Amino acid sequence: MTSPLRVAIVGAGPAGIYAADTLARSDADVSVDLFEKLPAPFGLVRYGVAPDHPRIKQIVHALHRVLDRPGVRLFGNVHFGREIALSDLREHYDATIVATGCERDRELDIPGVDLPGCHGAAEFVRWYDGHPDVARDWTLDARSVAVIGAGNVALDVARVLAKTAADMLPTEIPGNVHRGLTANPATDVHVFARRGLAQARFSPMELRELDRVPGVEVLVAPEDVEFDDGSMAQVRSSKHTQMVVKILQEWALRDPRGEPRRIHLHFLQNPVAVLGSERVEGMRTERTELAGDGSVRGTGVVTDHPVQAVYRAVGYTGTHLAGLPFDHEAGVVPHVEGRVHDLDGQELAGVYAVGWIKRGPLGLIGHTKGCALETVGSLLADVPVLPRARRPDPASVVELLARRGVEHTTWDGWLALDKFERGLGEEVGRERVKVVPREEMVALSRRG
Repeated sequence: MTSPLRVAIVGAGPAGIYAADTLARSDADVSVDLFEKLPAPFGLVRYGVAPDHPRIKQIVHALHRVLDRPGVRLFGNVHFGREIALSDLREHYDATIVATGCERDRELDIPGVDLPGCHGAAEFVRWYDGHPDVARDWTLDARSVAVIGAGNVALDVARVLAKTAADMLPTEIPGNVHRGLTANPATDVHVFARRGLAQARFSPMELRELDRVPGVEVLVAPEDVEFDDGSMAQVRSSKHTQMVVKILQEWALRDPRGEPRRIHLHFLQNPVAVLGSERVEGMRTERTELAGDGSVRGTGVVTDHPVQAVYRAVGYTGTHLAGLPFDHEAGVVPHVEGRVHDLDGQELAGVYAVGWIKRGPLGLIGHTKGCALETVGSLLADVPVLPRARRPDPASVVELLARRGVEHTTWDGWLALDKFERGLGEEVGRERVKVVPREEMVALSRRG
């Protein structure tokens, strides 16, 4: 290939940006355009990481350097499947990488999940992170809340619900989120895990942070501290699991401190129904027992917990993208080493996947680097046989968006919006205050 390799990446979150970085660092003569449906880049880091986790958000600095590179362009506020299609990308680019992630809540098939007051964690996270496409208001009127799940998202939701609005004010939350949290009356947040301590998917750092919230104590019932042979094997084989188990055991042994707000971590409790007639009035769980290999089985012993709201943090799943195959059971785009295939195994030439839409919502943000290396490696190996773009001129896609009336945002536009948000924060002694309405984000970005 004598002319520069032209690559389109759909999604400007960590996965897409790491793929762009890997391409830019390769020996190939390549130019990369990232298409993002939101007006701002950074995806999960901006809209999926809790605002009181500034250390995790520092990854933005590394992502910023990638988007600031010559040969990398950002097209924000461009919705794949609506403003631009796969056929358009194949006409203007030699290869397309899909990096749209997993945004939707995985379904939980138990009675009562459709009751008012039963929420998907993903929607709540987007609300408190100031996502432009969710409602500005969130009803927080429950004194006792259930969170279903044994991962970091469940911990984030529990921590945000247990904190006061004043605790969250120093973060980048917008005004509507602070007002919503001010009305939150929650005193008890119950987190339910179906399996035991050794099977919890918490990270040690997230777990420790849970116990450092002023006015909040974390409670673990001593009777939940159980291990079978499979659990002990997990503990011995993983330092990560050892640390998590050690923290939880220490909490189970200590005396309550009598704080005004409490987070209860329940293990070996399988949620079987959300209770209520007109809205959530409780949650029913079945006690489970370890089966010897780390798995659990039901005991038939059920408990009804009086709660007024339920948050389901049982995992994320991907969204079917127009023109692409999709594995609805796994919630991902089917692939072989990043090369997209249809469900019959037929390869879509020049189309690739990276990140959670490729491998499912597994691993932390940093794990995406290795995923990007595999996908980009496959793409570069395919360069001699890639179908060439009919309209590779970089200006042609800009003209296409203009003809369609798409008010796209750019990297320079993000820098302008970033400066504006930091200015809002400076006025009140905070690092940043997010702008939430999409139309305002676009206007500020395009004004430059």
